[in-house]
Amino acid sequence: MTQLTLFTAPKAFTNPHIALIQRNAIRSWLQLGSEVEVLLLGDEEGMAEEVEKLGVRQIKAIKRNASGTPLISSLFDTARQQNNSPLLAYVNADILLFSNFLSTAQKTLAQTSRFLLVGQRWDLEVTRELDFSTGWQDRLKLECIEKGNLHTPSGSDYFIYPRQCFESIPDFAIGRAGWDNWMIYQSRRQGWKTIDASSEIQIIHQNHDYSHLPGGQTHYHLPETDENVRMAGGRRTIFTLPDANYIFHEGQIKPARWIGKRLLREIEIFPIVVLKSIYLAEIMHLIMHPRKLWAAIRARFSNKKSKQE
Repeated sequence: MTQLTLFTAPKAFTNPHIALIQRNAIRSWLQLGSEVEVLLLGDEEGMAEEVEKLGVRQIKAIKRNASGTPLISSLFDTARQQNNSPLLAYVNADILLFSNFLSTAQKTLAQTSRFLLVGQRWDLEVTRELDFSTGWQDRLKLECIEKGNLHTPSGSDYFIYPRQCFESIPDFAIGRAGWDNWMIYQSRRQGWKTIDASSEIQIIHQNHDYSHLPGGQTHYHLPETDENVRMAGGRRTIFTLPDANYIFHEGQIKPARWIGKRLLREIEIFPIVVLKSIYLAEIMHLIMHPRKLWAAIRARFSNKKSKQE
């Protein structure tokens, strides 16, 4: 029986380097074994040929926005419909996985029924087809230690969750900022265990440029990112990995320690996570950040003065 449905929406396989790193990533996922099914969602150029070579399943019919970008809601709904696996995982198509990805997910499910597993990534330059012969995991991890860099905990590249979670998701555009932050926010808001698995699950992001995006600019500066943030509920819903309230360590789910800045952050997000009030969250944000409060007061008086003149 399939234990985990792993799904993604790859970019077109037309750029040689993008094709290379996506192929590497998918091949690493296939090493997870027969308990994991890999689904490629969408019909980007070159995908059908790669699906045939790699022996994975492709679902072409994916809903898109007016710009032609696949919608997160459609991806998650489609993946859920494909089988009855107790676990699902969205993973960015340039991410290399190791065997502890599945084992950690299974251990987590054995301890709690509703959760979100996320974690920090390593960045590594990869310009070759990877060798997946015996010992590949140890070789790649060593290379990552020697040449890679630990990415800041600002973005998330995988989301593991039970199938009864995330049954309703806004029509976010994939590959744009905001939606991954909403996933962490929504998990906290729903009261699920939001778990940082960085100490257990190592993932490697294969570096690439942004030539696939309009103007070659990063996704942070695109109109679709602004729309994602709007649909998420605004800037207060931008949660990151440090907002996880649990960690996975030595095979167990453990509460995160709330000290120093972490405690202050919990106070700040209390209105939106517990009271579920965007309005109170905005007020608390200004109280916790007095410089922003002072700037808001000055702007208000400046606008009032301009109108009087």
